[in-house]
This record gives sequence, structure tokens and C-alpha cells, in this order.
Amino acid sequence: MIRLISIAAFALAVATSAHAITLAPLHQSDGMVTQVREACGVGMHYRSDLGRCVTTPARRQARRCLVWGAGHVCRKWG
Repeated sequence: MIRLISIAAFALAVATSAHAITLAPLHQSDGMVTQVREACGVGMHYRSDLGRCVTTPARRQARRCLVWGAGHVCRKWG
């Protein structure tokens, strides 16, 4: 019973405090495109001759592993 009351009190506190936050105004774009990041992501790199992102050898090897062991060592290759 005490747990139920404490959960209800916590939910009420969270619900009422959520309405007290004033939101920051959003950035209004002027119609132009803003590029945030130019990258391929983890384990990939951009090949200008192909015009696209390709995976690195380390990522390809990680995809082939079926069972990972202790210390991030592949125990069974697929």
C-alpha cells in the first residue's frame, strides 16, 4: 500500500512539474537548407570515386562474427 501511494505521488509530481517548463523558441529557418553533418557514420568512410559511403574492413569483420566471447573476441565466424 505504501508503494502504491509513493508511486502515485511521484507520478503526480512529475506530471505537474512538466507543465511548469517554458519551452525555448524554435529556430526559424529562412528557407535555406542547413547541413548539419557530413559523415558516413561509425565504421564507414566516404569514397569520392564511388560517390557513396562504404564500410571499413573492421566493420565487415564484425558483421561476420556469429558468437562474441570475452574481451570482444570473436569465438565463431559465420
